[in-house]
Amino acid sequence: MSALEWFAHKPLGGGIFWIQERFYESGNRANIWLVRGSQRDVVIDAGLGLRSLPDYLRDAGLLAPTEGAGPRPLLAVATHVHFDHSGGLQHFEEVAVHSAEAAALLQGDNYEAVTWLSDREVARPPRPGWSARQFRVPPVRPSRLLQEGDVISLGDRQLTVMHMPGHSRGSICLHDKDRKILFSGDVVYDGSMIDWLPYSRISDYVASCQRLMELVDRGLVEKVLPGHFNIFGAERLYRLASNYISQAGVCHKISTCAMRSIASIALRVTNSRITSQ
Repeated sequence: MSALEWFAHKPLGGGIFWIQERFYESGNRANIWLVRGSQRDVVIDAGLGLRSLPDYLRDAGLLAPTEGAGPRPLLAVATHVHFDHSGGLQHFEEVAVHSAEAAALLQGDNYEAVTWLSDREVARPPRPGWSARQFRVPPVRPSRLLQEGDVISLGDRQLTVMHMPGHSRGSICLHDKDRKILFSGDVVYDGSMIDWLPYSRISDYVASCQRLMELVDRGLVEKVLPGHFNIFGAERLYRLASNYISQAGVCHKISTCAMRSIASIALRVTNSRITSQ
């Protein structure tokens, strides 16, 4: 299967494109965002990597040079290293990730990447003989380590890094302040927030949600482009963040601790099988 078959995209205007993996039919299917700038293009998250995303961008004409100029530099930014967002980083020459998860990406740590893929989630295999049991996130050496407050310049637009741990220890959002757009990764999307993975932490998540609410209170966000599901606005962002905070009590912490233990065991067993194959 070619990259053109595997991916599909939708232009949102303003130099932003929404890209998805067509045949990965799962709630874990991540949104991929291409943001075009006057001097640099940025891909935010990279999907599973079963087909080459740079090939798709090129073949679909999304990286076409303008007026005889060469193609702009292309940077892939991972909002975090979970497998559904980081598997495709292997196909990019320039990769950026928060420093807290750089070692996991460099080592190909599929425990921290929470790699969990089944054949039934892939409606059409990317190539003959492919099996989900073979899938793992390969080691990738990041070319840029991100920290809170870093600015990724695209020329005519700037994306500010906001370190928002909780879902994972290196989770980030990217904030386009001028356009009041937040690329939120898995920090927040229109669904249940996951805080029971091996490197999740409820107290960090609460603090991150408080920051999200402050962004809304200060009128700094009007549109959220999340890591999963659909785009939403400031009012929904505030409600999702405030609901998480209100539910993060003792009972939630106890149940989350139990779920984390189960998830940790399952991931270790699964990834030990992958490694031994």
